[in-house]
Amino acid sequence: MNHFLDIHATDTTALHGIIDQAKLMKQARQGRPKGMPDDEQPLAGQMVALIFEKPSTRTRISFDVGVRQMGGQSMVLSGKDMQLGHGETIADTARVMSRYVDLIMIRTFDEAVLQEMAEYADVPVINGLTDRTHPCQIMADIQTYEEHRGSIKGKKVVWAGDGNNVCASFLHAAAKFGFDLTFTGPAQLDPEEEFVGLARKAGSKVVIERDAFKAVEGADLVVADTWVSMHDSQSSKERRHNMLRPYQVNDELMSHAKSDALFMHCLPAHREEEVTSAVMDGPQSVIFDEAENRLHAQKAIMRWCLGV
Repeated sequence: MNHFLDIHATDTTALHGIIDQAKLMKQARQGRPKGMPDDEQPLAGQMVALIFEKPSTRTRISFDVGVRQMGGQSMVLSGKDMQLGHGETIADTARVMSRYVDLIMIRTFDEAVLQEMAEYADVPVINGLTDRTHPCQIMADIQTYEEHRGSIKGKKVVWAGDGNNVCASFLHAAAKFGFDLTFTGPAQLDPEEEFVGLARKAGSKVVIERDAFKAVEGADLVVADTWVSMHDSQSSKERRHNMLRPYQVNDELMSHAKSDALFMHCLPAHREEEVTSAVMDGPQSVIFDEAENRLHAQKAIMRWCLGV
């Protein structure tokens, strides 16, 4: 039984194996209707709980479709359905759910909820996202890069904007996959020093550069994410926009990266804020391949967790 909680905590060989498995499974589905089962049915007879304390579109659809394609069944549970940690403890919820399902995916706000669920569950637990990390997204991103450009080892990745949970998982991946990462954004939104330290300790070059144009020089991949969330107040949104405006990814910024540099965004995007439509819809953008690969990467993660 394997939990998938964090890229940093997962064996490097296993991570590469997951990426390779995802590529093979994607290739095997070429030309098939989305609802047609895979030839292999590794999740036949398996029940998967998909817990969404934090709502999602891509995570919910991609996991649900992935389970079905592999022959399993899924149940989708919202935060209202679960009331995690209110009344019944997380530990007791984990123990009970382990009697009903074979695998748990949880998308939650608090990293501690994920860790406690994994500690007490008798079945594998997958991190669908927390406020600190988003490992499933980065596995899809690496798959996408390698499909277009080959190995990501030794490449320069630039993160533009807010050093958030997705940026944190990119730093974890830098340590495991051997690429360098430059963060460009305001000092108030720097990634956590813990995550920067992990990547540097593993031998990856991590640079903090306030000048976005200097940051993207020689970049093989430029990545952005939203500047604000639905939970931010109007005043907070305005403050963040003012801070982050110099880090918008636009044609001028991309022209300073390598001519064959790719652009990624985990979506949903706020067009003309963190990135322009010209970049999103332009020839360097692979955002929709990236979104599709959430499905394939997560299928491979589920197989690895269950050992099937």
